[in-house]
Amino acid sequence: MAVAHNPLPLPHFSDIINAQSVLSNVVKLTPLERSKSFSAMSGADVYLKLENLQSTGSFKVRGAYYKIHNLKPEELSKGVLCASAGNHAQGVAFAATRLGVKSTVFMPVFAPPLKVIATRSYGAEVILTGDTFDDAYQAAVEFQEKTGATFVHPFNDPYIIAGQGTVGLEIFGQLREVDDVLIPIGGGGLISGIAIALKQLNPSIRIIGVEADGAQSMKVSIEKGEPVILNSVATIADGIAVKSPGNLTFEAAKTFVDEFVVVNDAEMAHTAYLMMQRSKILTEPSGVAAMAAILYQKINVKGRKVVAIVSGGNVNMSILEQILDKGVMEEGLRARIQVLIPDQAGMLKSIISILEKMKANIHDIEHERSTTSVPVGYVQVTITFNLQDTHQLPTILAELDKRGMKYQVLK
Repeated sequence: MAVAHNPLPLPHFSDIINAQSVLSNVVKLTPLERSKSFSAMSGADVYLKLENLQSTGSFKVRGAYYKIHNLKPEELSKGVLCASAGNHAQGVAFAATRLGVKSTVFMPVFAPPLKVIATRSYGAEVILTGDTFDDAYQAAVEFQEKTGATFVHPFNDPYIIAGQGTVGLEIFGQLREVDDVLIPIGGGGLISGIAIALKQLNPSIRIIGVEADGAQSMKVSIEKGEPVILNSVATIADGIAVKSPGNLTFEAAKTFVDEFVVVNDAEMAHTAYLMMQRSKILTEPSGVAAMAAILYQKINVKGRKVVAIVSGGNVNMSILEQILDKGVMEEGLRARIQVLIPDQAGMLKSIISILEKMKANIHDIEHERSTTSVPVGYVQVTITFNLQDTHQLPTILAELDKRGMKYQVLK
């Protein structure tokens, strides 16, 4: 797929002001909440801009609505379409239905079922096609050529950028003395709009873009001096897994963004867990990229008033399950041990009695006899259990040692 090119210029600050007036009765003014926990953990004064609470669960509805609102009557009569595996699809579907316009969304067949269902529920016709996003995108292009429907690009469009920029206006209205704003970057539409808005309102506000380590298309493009296309992207943060920025978002990032940093999947996963545990906020991995950059000290924000954009909350349920499991393991509140015991009655009970004595709650037990690594007459038992505090595991292991059991702690 070629770098997305749009011949129109970047939006001006006045375009973002106009977008705000259009969207005022359509989108939510999302909360900007100070996080006591994350402020203490980072040494900064941390605020969360909760776009995960936006209609459709992400900021995408802002740009989609403003784009479709500005189409001419003859364009509206032919409908709109997009290619997306998630948040943009839902934003387009919601906006089109609200404006009385037919929408068609092309998704790859691997798209999470819940996102497909949600997109249909907002009123779009969803067409599942192809094994990759590029396949779905190509099918959308062919459909556009046949029908004349307007293609709503997820980021490289001045109306999309202006719509997303209303997030910046809200932040300034909610926290005028902000020092830094950290923003996830996929294609760059969100950071472009916010940066244009905030740099006009206060040029000293530092704008920091955050990308996934496995999808650094904007950072690499800035370093090369032109938009580049990555050969592949690999990250759990599917909302920002974009191979290339567009010409408009590249220009905006080059002009208005002060720094670019990256976070890896493990950092985003653990941050998502902490968001749920400490702040009771459900987010998708891409939605916590900015907060992960703060917690993992990708940039010095100590003593500063910092806003992290929480861009979306439409998390894949299978990913959420893994995030929760790994989160409690990393915090030492769940453990998994593998024990080799004689295949005799009462041996498993002896292990369980140790756990019961420590009031550890068993989560899962697996038995394995058939692999060649397990000697004849023995069984390999893997037990996952929840702990009441982080000091219990050493005591449990000491009890296993006393009984001469061979074990290993699994990570």
